[in-house]
Amino acid sequence: MLSSEGSDPDTLLEVKGLEKHFPISRRAFSQRKAGAVRAVDGIDLSVRKGETLGLVGESGCGKSTTGRLVTRLLEPSNGTILFEGQDITHLPTRTLRPLRRDIQMIFQDPYSSLNPRHTVGSIVAAPLLVQRIPTPNGIRQAVQELLELVGLNPEHYNRYPHEFSGGQRQRIGVARALALRPKLIVADEPVSALDVSVQAQVVNLLDDLQRELDLTYLFIAHDLSVVRHISDRVAVMYLGRIVELAGRNELYASPRHPYTRALLSAVPVPDPDRRQRERRNRILLTGDVPSPISPPSGCRFRTRCWKAQDRCAAEAPAMLEVGGCHQVACHFPLEGTDDD
Repeated sequence: MLSSEGSDPDTLLEVKGLEKHFPISRRAFSQRKAGAVRAVDGIDLSVRKGETLGLVGESGCGKSTTGRLVTRLLEPSNGTILFEGQDITHLPTRTLRPLRRDIQMIFQDPYSSLNPRHTVGSIVAAPLLVQRIPTPNGIRQAVQELLELVGLNPEHYNRYPHEFSGGQRQRIGVARALALRPKLIVADEPVSALDVSVQAQVVNLLDDLQRELDLTYLFIAHDLSVVRHISDRVAVMYLGRIVELAGRNELYASPRHPYTRALLSAVPVPDPDRRQRERRNRILLTGDVPSPISPPSGCRFRTRCWKAQDRCAAEAPAMLEVGGCHQVACHFPLEGTDDD
């Protein structure tokens, strides 16, 4: 799909044909497999150095599983993961450990991702100790500098997670991810569990840190407004596959896949006058998302798509360029702003 980007020396991460199938059994403790949940079912992605690639989609589409595959917290069922040209798809734990310095993750829930029995100091210091990173001025000062970098009081070194708000806990998670000075950070819905008033603060923090530390992000979210603010390119995922990929401005101005158009039509509009005008263009999808255990034949979105035809059931659409770097997997892509 992205052969031209894959040869780009500025490509930091490249994913080809990535799959993750979770086997299911007929009954508990049985070894007989009844099928598999096809959480991620053959995706291609590339992330260039210094950019933010947004990965969006409905709950259950496989975007968080993709993030865990990229960080090798999950073992892929098939496909290839290249980091700086090195194949890390099936590296054993011992060989993978040094690469953990370069790939870190910010988790969705700031409450469950921090051990309540440990102080903030020990939580942020853990990566430094595990990787045996030298700290000329001591662990305590190194951790306090990280806390200050993310906007926390360095004197809170000995406090416990329950003494902080949700936004502050997420900042602690960011500090932990930054401890090893990684090249790539996978942010798995880092603001979805936070109050709206705090979300902007955390997103702006990530933006500032990217410029200051030359970071690269894979930003996973379902909030299209947040993704638009922080991303350079956006990939739209549906039922385990990428259905559209484009630059941020192009995708939001002219979505070509019916699913992307439906997602954008559901974004809340703060202007009352504009909201009234755009309410008439709201696209209401019928039916539920099909089961990833037995996805529809052909195009997986066809059971909810108003443009579906016989070809959509018989043939899975390939990801094709529809102009510039805009790619879409649809037999009948939308044109302009028409949603007929």
